[in-house]
Amino acid sequence: MKTIIRGGTVVNADRAFRADVLCDGDKIIAVGENLEIPAGAKVIDAGGQYVMPGGIDPHTHMNLPFMGTVTQDDFYTGTAAGLAGGTTTIIDFVIPAPKQNLIEAYHQWREWAKKSAGDYTFHVAITWWDDTVHRDMGILVKDHGVNSFKHFMAYKNAIMADDETLVKSFRRCLDLGAMPTVHAENGELVFQLQQDLLKRGLTGPSSHPLSRPPEVEAEAANRAIAIANVMHTPLYIVHVSCEESLEAIARARAHGQRVYGEALAGHLIVDDSVYHSDDLEFAAGHVMSPPFRSKHHQKALWQGLQGGNLHTTATDHCTFCAEQKAAGKDDFTRIPNGCGGVEDRMSVIWDAGVNSGMLTPSEFVKVTSTNAAQIFNIYPRKGVIAPGADADVVVWDPEGTRTISALTQFAKGGFNVFEGRTVRGIPSTTLAAGNVVFHRGVLMAVEGAGRYINRPAFKATSAR
Repeated sequence: MKTIIRGGTVVNADRAFRADVLCDGDKIIAVGENLEIPAGAKVIDAGGQYVMPGGIDPHTHMNLPFMGTVTQDDFYTGTAAGLAGGTTTIIDFVIPAPKQNLIEAYHQWREWAKKSAGDYTFHVAITWWDDTVHRDMGILVKDHGVNSFKHFMAYKNAIMADDETLVKSFRRCLDLGAMPTVHAENGELVFQLQQDLLKRGLTGPSSHPLSRPPEVEAEAANRAIAIANVMHTPLYIVHVSCEESLEAIARARAHGQRVYGEALAGHLIVDDSVYHSDDLEFAAGHVMSPPFRSKHHQKALWQGLQGGNLHTTATDHCTFCAEQKAAGKDDFTRIPNGCGGVEDRMSVIWDAGVNSGMLTPSEFVKVTSTNAAQIFNIYPRKGVIAPGADADVVVWDPEGTRTISALTQFAKGGFNVFEGRTVRGIPSTTLAAGNVVFHRGVLMAVEGAGRYINRPAFKATSAR
């Protein structure tokens, strides 16, 4: 079926221009002024609105088994919520248990993801090392379209990668033409600080940020950057939350290193005052790692997006309900780490970034879609409104408003870190693979309609 989006302003990362957009099936086939309406085509009026590439969230956790429980959002509810917010593609994480075979874990996540309503692809975490991991990384790149591998420098005694694993995995990534990514926190420091706080009887959620100060993140970021420099690999640092980590990225980039930084919508909008609430359920609802930081760090993150040292925006969408969070009522280290946001990322960044003048509409498209597509090698299939691209399109109403609430959201978990915020700038219509899946508040997501997206390797340095 053909669909034409008429009368809007197309916004790509490089420019904005008035044009109609014609889709045929799951592809965009024409972009231009006054396109002829094909017989029988569905017509979407975008007058007074922007027409942008669907958002790409490069950091989500759907159906994640973590800290003794499983996230509330599975791949259907999570991707459906994303579609309601204008995000049409997610990059989730396969996280093998220590000593678990990588291919086995990958197939488990693929099975869970069959329910996806939007397109999806995976980073695969390296949580341990031996010769089989070396082998399986090659299989994942060559046979399964995986071109990025995640390394947790935190979560001691669970999934933390030590320096030996980082060095060996980074080298293997270089050989395969894959991108190493890191969660940058010094896991040993976090563990010791947690134990110190518990011994002092400081067991509530307000201790969570005390156990993970900016210095803990900065040390790990600097260490990962140094290892990548020696190994001659690029590096992508997820959820950069503090000025010190941003400065490490900026220094490396100034010296010619290919280091990319990701900012979370939550870190850009929510500050650390949430941990000091007398409502312990509210405070626990905000426990994630790295934690929310002070307004000083938020200002630095916005400057990083403006200046080009932070490249993508994500959510780390990882939803737990109050009952799950209550597992840590007597010990903050047992609160499942994670917050939502896949449904709200684009609106809160537009509201805080574009409406304030900090970002232009084209810069917004860069940090919500195009840069992620380019960094993870799915551009120009994704991340642009152009002939031949996937028909993942968001018609964006810059004057539309919505008050964010857990009571009205599509995502599960019963909590929202942006609760009560009224945003100006919302999707009026979302198309995924050419199908209208959201229109004026009505979600029409279809379970299982999402496609797995293969991501080709970058140029490998050897044939090993």
